[in-house]
Amino acid sequence: MKSKVPLLDIITNYIIRRKGKQMRPMFVFLTAKMLGEVGQSTFNAASLIELLHTATLIHDDVVDEAYERRGFFSINALWKNKISVLAGDYLLSRGLLLAVDNEEHALLKIVSTAVREMSEGELLQIEKARKLDITEDVYFEIIEKKTATLIASCTACGAKSVGCSDEDVELLRKFGLFVGIAFQIRDDIFDYQNSAAVGKPSGNDIKEKKMTLPLIYALNNSSTSDKKRIIKIVKKNNNDTVKVDEVINYVLEKGGIEYATVRMNEYKKMALEILEKFQDNEAKESLVELVNYTISRNK
Repeated sequence: MKSKVPLLDIITNYIIRRKGKQMRPMFVFLTAKMLGEVGQSTFNAASLIELLHTATLIHDDVVDEAYERRGFFSINALWKNKISVLAGDYLLSRGLLLAVDNEEHALLKIVSTAVREMSEGELLQIEKARKLDITEDVYFEIIEKKTATLIASCTACGAKSVGCSDEDVELLRKFGLFVGIAFQIRDDIFDYQNSAAVGKPSGNDIKEKKMTLPLIYALNNSSTSDKKRIIKIVKKNNNDTVKVDEVINYVLEKGGIEYATVRMNEYKKMALEILEKFQDNEAKESLVELVNYTISRNK
């Protein structure tokens, strides 16, 4: 990540000091270790994904006009949008060059496909937020592209980095995809549950006009008049705390959380069923634990 531009080095040092859980590289390493010996190719894969993931987070904060990430100021809050976009571009290029310089063309293809799908998912969500006409099928398409595809690229790259067959790479890509979908549903459930920080649901998705699974389910099981009322609040009163609380309570009453939890566990089960096809070892046990963590985490 080092560069010859002091400002870039200041920004990348700030990013490194405030990095998150780094679950995505863990998925790369554990998948690789379950199937073979971790080598330089695996390190390249994990680094490539973490660089591209960090670049997309920086760009996302600009798009969402978010000034905080993981409890710290976002890059755009400190250095404004122009520098943030360029810093994100820099990290993106470092990731691409890492793959090209090491002739990791197969890994580059997997990850580049994921970045393309993430962009499509983000644009699809923005388009649908204008009309608030997201069906359950469209919701799953959005989260598959926006979130799950990157975790799928982690597990596919982990498998590829230790020389697995194309069949196993595809199988483990599906494993990552199912984990990613369950991971995002868990995130969407958080919005309707009491958060440790404030002691009440955040309602951030409603404020951002995001139609997530608990809300979609509640609307699908509503009378026409209730549906119109809730959609009107999301569309026009999404910054009114009292009105947002009204939507949260409505979703809870309609069983939106229970339904979303059932669907989340379905995807978790499908993911773990794929893992059962591979040999038992310590890395596989850790992968199972990591999957369970993504579903049971509290933040």
